[in-house]
This record gives sequence, structure tokens and C-alpha cells, in this order.
Amino acid sequence: MKHNVKRNLSLLLVAFVMMATVFVQPLATQAAKTVELEAESAILVDAETGKILFAKDADIALPPASMTKMMTEYLVWDAIESGQISWDTKTKISDYAYSISASPLLSGIGLRQDKEYTVKELYDAMAIISDNGTTIALAELIAGSEGDFVKMMNKKAEEMGLPDYKFVNSTGLPNSLLGENVPEGTDPNANNLLSARSAALLAYNLINDHPEALSVSSQISLDFEGYKNVENLNWMLPHKATFLQQFNYKGVDGLKTGHTDIAGYCFTGTAERNGQRLISVVMKTDSKAKRFHETAKLFDYGFSNFETKELFAKGHQVDGQEALPIANGKEETVEIATNKAIKVPVQQGQAEKYTLKYTIDKEKLNKDGELTAPIEKGEKIGTAELIFEGENDFGYIFNAESNKTVDIIAQDSVEKDNWFMLILGSIGDFFSNLFSTIVDTVKGWF
Repeated sequence: MKHNVKRNLSLLLVAFVMMATVFVQPLATQAAKTVELEAESAILVDAETGKILFAKDADIALPPASMTKMMTEYLVWDAIESGQISWDTKTKISDYAYSISASPLLSGIGLRQDKEYTVKELYDAMAIISDNGTTIALAELIAGSEGDFVKMMNKKAEEMGLPDYKFVNSTGLPNSLLGENVPEGTDPNANNLLSARSAALLAYNLINDHPEALSVSSQISLDFEGYKNVENLNWMLPHKATFLQQFNYKGVDGLKTGHTDIAGYCFTGTAERNGQRLISVVMKTDSKAKRFHETAKLFDYGFSNFETKELFAKGHQVDGQEALPIANGKEETVEIATNKAIKVPVQQGQAEKYTLKYTIDKEKLNKDGELTAPIEKGEKIGTAELIFEGENDFGYIFNAESNKTVDIIAQDSVEKDNWFMLILGSIGDFFSNLFSTIVDTVKGWF
């Protein structure tokens, strides 16, 4: 009896373990693949490769509010690098910039018109505390007027390949709040527009083309015009204030908050851990705190579930496709391989779902599918495309063919055969073809 009881208990324990394996583990795996966000639109991107790790309605164009200033920041850096201005360049404050800065309702720090400000002072106030007056002052300095600066913004957006954008001012404020200062050529009732994908691509360009921007966006506070320790609006930085510490996130060093009544609370963030940098965008959340909580969810998901791996090394050869035949060469074949490694962020357990697909340049092949000598070592023969056969492939933030496609090149040089051997080969081919014709003809007689 005791033996039967023990046996039954053992069977129950085994059944419980099996059920836990069957049901609990898949649920955990499923949870790792999803992020539930309280934001109208969002995206998470690997900052090295541009690979999109997560997206939620990322192509809806929405008002970005002060996230607009990322484009203004980019154009300031461009002007610095081109020598048009320097950090020490000084400028006075126009009536327009002054009126915006003087308004406590428009994130104004209180600029003065009886002094000149350096570009560095204006940029820091824009990037750290999102001051609108300093942003306008920089736009006017660079382009002469905000209207002309807006043209520069839209031109740069086109050059970057932003898929969804419309810039109508340099700050992100609704044009309806600018009164008689609405930038020339724009609708008085218009708003800037960006999709989450476009905001992420803008951030990608900013931190890759001008990485020094992060040294400013990561500053926790700013002293400006008599104000001491004005806090950075990015609460995910390591603020010392007790209330803000709950939002601190290790590795965050940027990038730009945004808020207007129509835009809600937005945030473009970036963080780096163990050599991996992520870019996130959340748009239209319902509170200051929510935009940071939702961003933390994205970062947790990215850092916990993805690791950048070298899937295929330089010189990789696909099994069964290591070589191609050659016509008129001293060698009958030439080996082919990839010219560089392919490295992408890979979700846990997904590495085996990546393969390479060869596409040989048809213009290099004769009618028999052979390469024609001579062939140079390192000559491009075709391309190898990375193919993912798993789920949740969101693609890249831009047309990133360079990240998933590499060249296939010849591993050795193959010289053209000498004229005598080519003639012998032609003669051999002639008699071979003649013999085949005779045999076919004779077979037709019977």
C-alpha cells in the first residue's frame, strides 16, 4: 500500500514537472518577445546597425513637440563643423526670440537683449532644458530667419531619408502660439510632424554623425542667467533629487523630451550598456512620468533579449556553393566567399534562423552559367543576403541593405588560358559536338 502511494506521488510529481515544462516555459518565452506599451506610437532601434528591435504603429506622423530640437541640434553641429560658426560666436537676441523666452508658458529661461550670448550658451540651454528662445536665436543666427532655417530642416530631413516629416518651426511649438512670428512660408495653424520611425532615424543620425552631442544631453543640470542647477528634463539621467531617482536608468545619456497639449508627452531616449547602444522613441503618452516608464520597458526588453553577434564571418562559404566554374581559364573553378562579416542584434534563441542567400551577377556569367577568365582575386562576383526565417522581423530604420547584404568575391586570380590550349579546346569542342550530332542522326535512322 505504501509502495503504491509513493508510486502515485512520484507519478504526480513527474506530471507536474512535465506540465510546467510544456506550459510555463512557452509563456515565459512569449513574454520575452512582446512589450506592452501605454504610448500611441513607439520604436526601439539598435544604434550601431539601425536594426529595429520593436515597433508599435511607428509610421504614424504625430506632433513631436520639442523632439523637433534634435534637427536644430544637428544643423548647429553641421554649422560648427563647416566653420560657419564656432562655439564662441556671439549673437544678440531678437524681439521674437526674446518674446518667446520671456513667456513662462513656453519653457522660457528669460533671455536678455542687452547682452550677447555665445553659441555654446544657447545650445546648452536648448539641449539640456529645452529652452525655445535660445533655439530660435540659433536658427536666426545660422539661416538669417527662422523661415529660412525651416527650409534647411526639411532639406536635411530629405537627405537623411526620414520617411514621415514636416518641419514648420525650429522649436516644436504649435505655430498658433507664435503669433505674428510664424515662420515665413508655413501655415499659421500647423504643427511639426514626425513618425516614431523618423524621430529614431533623426536621433540615429545625430548621435552617429555628431556623437559629441551626447556629452551635452547627458548633463544633469545647467546654470544659466542666474539660475542654478536647472534640471535636465530627461529624468532617466542620474538625478540626485529623491523624487527623480525612481526614473534613473543605467546607461542613459540622452536625448530629447517633448510636450505640448496636442503632442502629449514624448521622449527620444538613448542608452548604452556593455558596448550596445539603443535608441527609443515613445510618442503621445499621458504624463511626464509615463514617457520614462514606457522607455524603461523598451530598454529592458532590448538589453535583456538582444545581443549583437557575428553570424557569418568574413570569408564565409555556403555549403555546396563554395566555387563557380570558369570558361577559358587555366583553372576550371574559382572559390568564392563573403568579403566581410555580417553582424546584427540577435534575439535569444534566434541565431539558427539566419541563413545566407547567394545572388550571382548574371552579367558575369556566360550562357552555360560559367564565369569567363580572366578573374582577379577580390573581384565582386555577386552578393550574399542575410535571410531571417523567424518571427517579429521589423527590418531596419533605414534602407540598410549594407547591413544585411555583403559582396561575394573571388578568392583567387584565374588567368585566361593561352591561345594554343584555347584552340585545342575549341577543336575538341567542335569534334565533340560533331560526334554528338552524328550519333543523334544515326539514332534517328532506327
